[in-house]
Amino acid sequence: MTKFSAGSEPNACSAWAVVDWFSDALDKTFFEEKFVGNMSALAVSPEGRIAALADRSLLFHLDAATHEPVEVVALYDENGKETDFEALVFDEDGTLLIASEEPAVRRYTPEGKFIDRLPVPDSLLIAPAGRAVVNETFEGLAMQPGGLTLVASMEGALRGDESSYVRFQAWERETTGDEFRIGVQWGYERDGGLLLSDICASGDGRLLVLERGFDKSVGNIIRVYLADPREADDVTHVENLSGQDDVALMDKTLLVDMVNCPPLGAPNKQSQANPLLGNIEGMTITGTTPDGRLKVLMVTDDNQSDMQTTRLYGMTIRLPEL
Repeated sequence: MTKFSAGSEPNACSAWAVVDWFSDALDKTFFEEKFVGNMSALAVSPEGRIAALADRSLLFHLDAATHEPVEVVALYDENGKETDFEALVFDEDGTLLIASEEPAVRRYTPEGKFIDRLPVPDSLLIAPAGRAVVNETFEGLAMQPGGLTLVASMEGALRGDESSYVRFQAWERETTGDEFRIGVQWGYERDGGLLLSDICASGDGRLLVLERGFDKSVGNIIRVYLADPREADDVTHVENLSGQDDVALMDKTLLVDMVNCPPLGAPNKQSQANPLLGNIEGMTITGTTPDGRLKVLMVTDDNQSDMQTTRLYGMTIRLPEL
């Protein structure tokens, strides 16, 4: 039996990943007088529609086939204020769990009505209340299979931790429909100079992790890793992740460095080593192929800038065996 090897396929980016397409159709467009851009996260609803979260307190629902907007919902916090929303997942009942930079994780109805918010450990709050740095808190959110474990990833390091180490916070519940309670915390070592942009559940207990950065010499740097929390230690009470040889962090495996993807003829207004790349912030799994590979959708945040583009990407990713 011949095993699949992405490296031998057209549009292969690595031995694990293929880029299938890109689209700039949403770039600098409006839907119901709302600017379609500033995208920070993607998720798939129980009905199969794509939810695209803008960090300007807007949630766009996209047609799963055409990726055109079909609905836009305004989101506000419990005080009726706009918030810098960064990540989202759907719960099994169709409600949305949305992470923001305070940091907070809030629950909303599909119509955008605030329901409640989850507890957050004191250490993850912004200093001086906690140890987090402004604008480097919750950036990714993933729901593990079964809906009993929710995981949020911090964008940057806590004060006191070495800059390359970030923390993932889990919440647990006994059954779907119960309230989440604070669970374990894992450590993760990011690549130097990169920040964590998003995460999503791979379906087998592991996590896809999107790391991104920008370097003037090459442009955007986008890498997707597979992280495994199963053998990682709970670091909730570890004050400093630096130099702790007896603390097991999550293992990570590089699936794709997107600079190695074929450019597919993509235009770019910025100087890029690979013009296909942009400021990718959102990532979700939309399904699987008949041979078990993941169908991954990504989106860029154009920051509402004329020099950046709102771009969607479709990729196919094969996971290393467990």
